[in-house]
Amino acid sequence: MSEGEQKLADQRGKFAQVVKDGRKVPDIEWIGGRILLSTKRIVLVSNEGKRTIPLSKIRTIKGRQDANQPLAQVSSYISLQMGGDVTLLSPKNHEKFEQTLYRAILDQQVILAKHPAVEGGVVQDTGWEKGRLKIDEGEVDLAIATGQFVEIEIDDVGTVDQNEGTIKGDERPLIEVEHTDGEGTALETHISGNPQHVMVLASLLRKGEQKNTTDAELSDRESEVLMALYSGVSPFQIPEFVGMDVDTVEDIFDGLVEQGILEERRVRREVQLKARGRHIASEAMDEE
Repeated sequence: MSEGEQKLADQRGKFAQVVKDGRKVPDIEWIGGRILLSTKRIVLVSNEGKRTIPLSKIRTIKGRQDANQPLAQVSSYISLQMGGDVTLLSPKNHEKFEQTLYRAILDQQVILAKHPAVEGGVVQDTGWEKGRLKIDEGEVDLAIATGQFVEIEIDDVGTVDQNEGTIKGDERPLIEVEHTDGEGTALETHISGNPQHVMVLASLLRKGEQKNTTDAELSDRESEVLMALYSGVSPFQIPEFVGMDVDTVEDIFDGLVEQGILEERRVRREVQLKARGRHIASEAMDEE
């Protein structure tokens, strides 16, 4: 290892290259061996030799659902995209290795953040500030130069959008991630920075978005209630706000709780949007 480089993981597993120089590899085979991860690279060691993947070359990290079904002979794997190459890794302890890999690329990296960019569906007059990433288990934390500390739970992510924008005078890639604060208020945090860090961070946050994506078909009344909650209306004010009687609203609450779109916070009908519900509400508002 080079000076200052540290080994982070060393696992038995399998690996396969499925795309090389932009072309699919024919007759793909899983190769057994060791998968080593350091602060600078991944090294794949087998009887066929050694292959090195610099962490700086990795652009996206995806899970098993993003790869081809013929490769489903392993229970789980990680898909790494590096330019025109795609390699799959199936380490023995998949989740632990994946978490360590995200941390190796993103932890302590300096980014630009706008928080909150949107609060309760209302755009805020917030500027871009420098911040630092901290990757914890199931969570992305941002320490912003203004003194703010933002916690984004992966399972709480409703939507993730990737765009480009003019930020501090330069055209930069950015992520718009929807989540909540500790009080259950729907927020959007915008994050920009090094293109690799933005793309890999988007891969991590999308783990939550994919979990909370839903194809639920809601009635107009259910959508109206969801949009009101998303906009910050108190559950107790919903009947008056949407022009429905209390019993009707409570029946809607019950149905949405059963579908995993709302969660009941306490008795007397106080409810809160779950990430799945915020995802639906956000899409519904975009269609208005």
